[in-house]
Amino acid sequence: MKERRRYPRLEKSLPIKLKQTPDKDFDISTETTNISASGAYCAVTKSIKPMTKLKLVILIPIHKAKTKKVRKIDCQGVVVRKEKNENNKKFPYRIGIFFNEIDNQDRKFLRSYINSFFQKSQTN
Repeated sequence: MKERRRYPRLEKSLPIKLKQTPDKDFDISTETTNISASGAYCAVTKSIKPMTKLKLVILIPIHKAKTKKVRKIDCQGVVVRKEKNENNKKFPYRIGIFFNEIDNQDRKFLRSYINSFFQKSQTN
């Protein structure tokens, strides 16, 4: 089967905060299960319907010369998939989010961050 995704997906836990727009009915802090330059998959505490619009804050760790920093990516997304997660009582749902509004520089940084993991695995 041919891969349909435009960007590679990295299995990585990154802190992510979700807020519903425009109503702000909820505010959820969780972690990604995987992420790409066009979307993320994560476990959540409540059922969020597909097509729900979200404001997202993703925290990306940066390691430079013995210092640890974090780059914050603010973007917007839409839930494109929802699944029940029977095995996890704390986070009983999983959602797929498509980033429908993300700054070009943030997407470029995210692509570079993700690609760095694939480059490392090819050199090992």
